[in-house]
Amino acid sequence: MKKSEWSDRELEELLRQMPRIHDHRDPRDIYQNISLKRKKPRPMLLPGLAATAALLLFFILVPKFLGGINFSHESAEEKSSSNGNTTAQQDSSASKKENASSNETESPKQAELLKTENVKTAIYEDEVGNGTVLTYWIPDAQAQILIPVSIIVNESGGQSWLTKYTELMAYLQEEEWGLSDFYPLNATMKLDKNGNTVIVDVPPDHQYGLGSTTETNFINIIQKDISTNSDSKKIKFTTNGRPGIELGNFGRMEEIDVTAQNKHAYFLYFPEGSKLPFLTPSMETYHDIYSAFEAMKKDQLMGLKSSLLSLPPINIVSISNKIMYLSFDGRASLKDNQQSIVSFEAVLLTAKEFGIEKVIIKDPPLTNLGTFDLTKAIKVPIAPNLRNIP
Repeated sequence: MKKSEWSDRELEELLRQMPRIHDHRDPRDIYQNISLKRKKPRPMLLPGLAATAALLLFFILVPKFLGGINFSHESAEEKSSSNGNTTAQQDSSASKKENASSNETESPKQAELLKTENVKTAIYEDEVGNGTVLTYWIPDAQAQILIPVSIIVNESGGQSWLTKYTELMAYLQEEEWGLSDFYPLNATMKLDKNGNTVIVDVPPDHQYGLGSTTETNFINIIQKDISTNSDSKKIKFTTNGRPGIELGNFGRMEEIDVTAQNKHAYFLYFPEGSKLPFLTPSMETYHDIYSAFEAMKKDQLMGLKSSLLSLPPINIVSISNKIMYLSFDGRASLKDNQQSIVSFEAVLLTAKEFGIEKVIIKDPPLTNLGTFDLTKAIKVPIAPNLRNIP
């Protein structure tokens, strides 16, 4: 081999002229890589690990094997006893299920509502029969809005609506429905001799003057309950039989007028964890049903959701003799499902707010929407949000 013509000094100078190479790795990473390469399993540990694994398998498999032998030698008498116990357990389980079923207080209608499978949620004329409809206004879970909940009660011995109303308020299941626990009222209520005035008597230690929200809800609920369920025109307040009630923000009140409240739009309110919404009227009123429908296309404050998103765009063709004629935009499809049914009920309830008694769909995209026959005139509901109580 030919000897290099470069001297040591020349090589050293050449290396100095070459560009520097920088290692940008963190020194801890380099050290870790070196450590990992060094940590290899020692060969002398492998036989010990194999022996340990074999012992574990032995202890796992032997009991199962012995259990199988004992079972195979089980006597006929033991088998018979075992079968008898199993049968008894099955009979007991069936009995519990039967008892649980017999103790259920939910009607078939309530069971349907809980399943939320293409059912109406409001109350209609053909469902009442000889019964009476009572509506209670209940605050939502945050006590921000009032939600109407309606029940059907059987006729009983000529009792007044107010007697039934006060008797049944203790059985309302507000918290189970996802609402605030408000009833029964800490008050007694009775009609005057003419039946045009409701007298509300509270105890001296009543809680309805503690805070503006409590006071407002109390006054609004009393007014709405009375106006919804009766034709009474006035409310008189007494405290322990004496005229007037003291409220922190309202001051002293002795009586208020009862006025029918309408021209609201209906929206959807979903309690936490519930798939079935309450149909809930807006706090605002609207000049006409056209503006109400326009508002129903959008979500509102206080947790109220749009009630028209599940329906094709609606066109109001005309309103005549308390009948509203509607048509759906043919470019969008109408689906036969629970969401569409609830939205359609919101339309019917809003129509009722403006004095409409029937709705007719022109050229309906479906023959039936749930149990609604869209080829016929449809009566508006009597009341929203049917619930059953024990």
